[in-house]
Amino acid sequence: MVGLRDATSGAEHGGKAVALGRALRAGLPVPPGVALSVAVVEAVVAGQAEAHARLAAAHAELGGGAVAVRSSAVGEDGAGASFAGQHTTKLNVMSANALADAVRAVWESGRSAGALAYRAQLGVAGAPKVAVVVQKLVAADVAGVLFTRDPVTGADQRVIEASWGLGEAVVAGIVSPDRYRIDRSGRVLERVAGTKDLMIAPRADGGVEEIEITGARASSHALADDQLAALHALATRCEQVFGDGGQDIEWAYAGGALYLLQCRPVTRIQ
Repeated sequence: MVGLRDATSGAEHGGKAVALGRALRAGLPVPPGVALSVAVVEAVVAGQAEAHARLAAAHAELGGGAVAVRSSAVGEDGAGASFAGQHTTKLNVMSANALADAVRAVWESGRSAGALAYRAQLGVAGAPKVAVVVQKLVAADVAGVLFTRDPVTGADQRVIEASWGLGEAVVAGIVSPDRYRIDRSGRVLERVAGTKDLMIAPRADGGVEEIEITGARASSHALADDQLAALHALATRCEQVFGDGGQDIEWAYAGGALYLLQCRPVTRIQ
């Protein structure tokens, strides 16, 4: 187990952790966190007391409050396979005991029928090796995804999707998000307001809930011009760090600050 900034081994910590560590070292606005290696995850799942104690200590070092727990399986988030939607994410995990349960749930999701079928389809051999990223939760006011190039056409334009609350509403497809297009110079080419009638928000006692959005807010634009400009600048910085072949970014705004939650290669440009 290492601080996320020090995650450098894909074989130990998986692609997601390594990318976030690289982003942190480059000064990008990544929430603080820790990377649990494949071995540490397996020790937690096996119920080893030392591993649970180390996990509890890491939770305390992150402030002892709400954290997000995401898979960082070996081979995940690469240019050939993203594993998007295959592995469980646990949000707003509040306690050390709940954190251990969340790590187990992420590990188990790597062995689900769907995840195993996805691996077989890609020809990925061997048992799943699931590492885990634990980060302080960003209680987002608005969040979503950003493609540095159009993921369908490959056009050299930013494509942004946004909705209220945590970004899982966009990633899981439970809302029709706002959609924006920005050219290489930062000029906004398109703004299409979605129907954002639900948001995912943290519960006070842990976990998340769906909250209905009514009235004008459901169809109003979630992002202002200055926020779009900041996202364009973030996309440019991610290209400088990771290359300009097309990056798939998850982002969140909370309290006026922009955070980078994930950056991985776009896996399909036709």
